[in-house]
Amino acid sequence: MFIDRARIYIKAGDGGNGAVSFRREKYVPAGGPDGGDGGKGGDVIFIVDEGLRTLIDFKYKKKYIAESGKNGEGSNKTGKSGEDLYIRVPPGSVIKDDATGKILADLTKPGQTFVAAKGGKGGKGNQHFATPTRQAPNFSQKGTPGEEKWISIELKILADVGLIGYPNVGKSTLLASVTAARPKIADYHFTTLQPNLGVVYLGENESFVLADIPGLIEGAHKGAGLGHEFLKHIERTKLLIHVVDVSGIEGRDPFDDFIKINEELKNYNELLEKKKQIVAANKMDLPEGQANFDEFKRKIEEMGYKVFPISAATGKGVRELMFYAGEMLKTIPETVLYENIEDETVVEIKEEEPFTIRNEDGVFIVEGKLIKELLRRVNLDDYESLQYFQRSLNRAGIIQALREAGIKEGDTVRMYDFEFDYIE
Repeated sequence: MFIDRARIYIKAGDGGNGAVSFRREKYVPAGGPDGGDGGKGGDVIFIVDEGLRTLIDFKYKKKYIAESGKNGEGSNKTGKSGEDLYIRVPPGSVIKDDATGKILADLTKPGQTFVAAKGGKGGKGNQHFATPTRQAPNFSQKGTPGEEKWISIELKILADVGLIGYPNVGKSTLLASVTAARPKIADYHFTTLQPNLGVVYLGENESFVLADIPGLIEGAHKGAGLGHEFLKHIERTKLLIHVVDVSGIEGRDPFDDFIKINEELKNYNELLEKKKQIVAANKMDLPEGQANFDEFKRKIEEMGYKVFPISAATGKGVRELMFYAGEMLKTIPETVLYENIEDETVVEIKEEEPFTIRNEDGVFIVEGKLIKELLRRVNLDDYESLQYFQRSLNRAGIIQALREAGIKEGDTVRMYDFEFDYIE
């Protein structure tokens, strides 16, 4: 089964909480704070495995969650960091943020990695909050949560050479004749529904990967049939072999077929039209093919393309075609699909404000990323911790913002589950 698209949920590990602890030694009646820090949460990392060819594993498992960091302990012991979670993907995987459509990574090389979700930071233990005036802080910092998101994975097959052309022109037969691939072959008037890959061996240490790209039709660039599904696989190939049924027994003109397929490539992505092409005039074993070949060759060569007369069914001319393709590959540089990942943004997301204030029926509601962070750091049941919280609100400009919003002494302030009366 060839699966070329998947959607999964990933979550990095949460950071461990800092510890609240005090030294308790035999001859030290009033030991200082010694709460250790929490461990870092594990990252979620994609890694390219050259042994994989499809995304089928993601059909059965949709959630991937990394290990959280352990909490800190007394005696200044830092909690153990969570293990990173590695997700194996095949070469040619494009990783996207499902919510925004932004391309995060284009993974092509074996062993290549990408950190898709970073683990949360460990919280600080109470040892960090001791001051000359606060020598026994009874609070610590909680760990931050790990990043989480839905990810889309799109697989674009990595082949050196792609076979393109109309349905039923003989691409599958050609692939089967030169590789060990065994695609389904019959006289269908519809196209192969999935790409097939095979390796062409030309000699010792000389080979290339050949892909039978599903047949294209008019309107493919607009998504007609499964146009977008097929065209995207052509993007990575270094060289195209354009297979044309030169016999015309399907009732189409061979030269017109060639022009229309190239129009589809251009309309989908102009870079595809500029890829090197070799033209394979197939079905030369038929009388109609022999009759049409000279005129077809003349027109194609006038456009600057090399034409090979072949018969995929009998094997005639196929060997010469493959060796020529092998020689051309030596002169073509590697394909770079996404040179600047950072610029490939479909939806722009504004950065979250540190905090917001709104008045609902006389209650001042303060929310935001900064508020969540401050609340995680404090022990709301401890007086010293509350004093630290109040000073933090002042430093962050939240008290001043409340004044500007019109708050008066005695008004109620609500920060998520925490509620108090405002006092000047």
